[in-house]
Parts: sequence; structure tokens; C-alpha cells
Amino acid sequence: MKFNKDMLLLYAVTDRAWVGRQTLYEQVEQALMGGATLVQLREKNLCEEDFVREAIIMRELCHKYNVALIINDNVNVALKSNADGVHVGIEDTPVAEIRKKVPTDFIIGATAKTTAQATAAQNAGADYLGVGAIFPSSTKENAIRITKDKLREICKSVSIPSVAIGGIGINNIAEIKGGGMKGIAAVSAIFGAEDIFTATKKLKALAKQAIS
Repeated sequence: MKFNKDMLLLYAVTDRAWVGRQTLYEQVEQALMGGATLVQLREKNLCEEDFVREAIIMRELCHKYNVALIINDNVNVALKSNADGVHVGIEDTPVAEIRKKVPTDFIIGATAKTTAQATAAQNAGADYLGVGAIFPSSTKENAIRITKDKLREICKSVSIPSVAIGGIGINNIAEIKGGGMKGIAAVSAIFGAEDIFTATKKLKALAKQAIS
């Protein structure tokens, strides 16, 4: 699936913390029905074989809704499952190394917390940046915080689009309006919601108002 900046509008990042009443598959489908424009499958504790098996199923689900599937960190899983791309952190496999061994339309996202990191990721071949954490995050308690001014500075330092991430939800998304991002990524605001479909729908409407 060819990348375009509109994919970043509402980027749903999975987390098994809220699996129980619904399976992860059911949760992701509710998010897709609610309007998620990109899905990142994040699994920190699965072995590679199980991760690949799950990624294949999730890719089929996402493609049913014409949404791309991104794999967190693990390039091998992304390639073996034929996912649409991978998102890597600052300490993960370098973007340039990934770009050498993936298909031309393979999507690569990279985390950036400074303008130097943003520029380096762009030059290495990243398609988009994940910038944050914007607010305190329950999924990454020790994450370095990024102010709105810093978010805008990072977004303006590159020509590739950026997505804001980190503790963003319905109650605070308006605070980063004008931050220069092309979308917002959410974890708990989507998957921790009692009604994932409704929460996703509301968040998407607010994301449209917040992007610049």
C-alpha cells in the first residue's frame, strides 16, 4: 500500500493491556470501523513466529478497510508477514539499513525527539516521523516530553510528514492544534476506551481540527 500523509490522521497503536472483554482482533476492527487511518501492531512479548502469524491476520483485517498495517520495531516480522511497513525507535535498526532490504513501497516510520534526529531519519529514507511524547503516557512512563513549540520546530525541519504521539486523547488534543503534525497517534485513548468505535470516531473528528 503506497504511503501518503493522509494515512497519519488517526494512527491507532495497539496495546494488549486492555485485551479481555474483547480480543485484540475485535478491538482493532472496532478502531477501523470508527475511522482509524493507520494501524501499528505493537507486540513486546510475542515470539517471532507468533508475531508473524498475528501480523498476517491483522494485515488482512486492515486491508479489508483499506488501511495499512505497520509493525512496531521488528523488520523481520514486517517482511515475513507482508505488512505494509515498520516503525522504528531511535535505538532500533537504522532506517538506512532497513531501506536497503525492503521493497520500494515499504513504509518506514521513525521516532524523532530533536530536529537533528528528524533530519537524519528523512535523509536515511523515512516516510514519516513519530514525534513525542507530547503528554505523559501510561504506555511509556519514562518517555522524554516534547513541548508544542518543539513539536512544531521538528515538523517544520523536514519535508516528510509527522505524527504526534504520547498521551494524546479527546480531552487534550486541542492543546496541540497548530503543532505542524499531519495526524495524531493514540494508544490508550482508543484501545483503553469502553467503546472503541465511538472513541475512535470522536478522536478522528478532533484530529481533523487539530492538524495544520
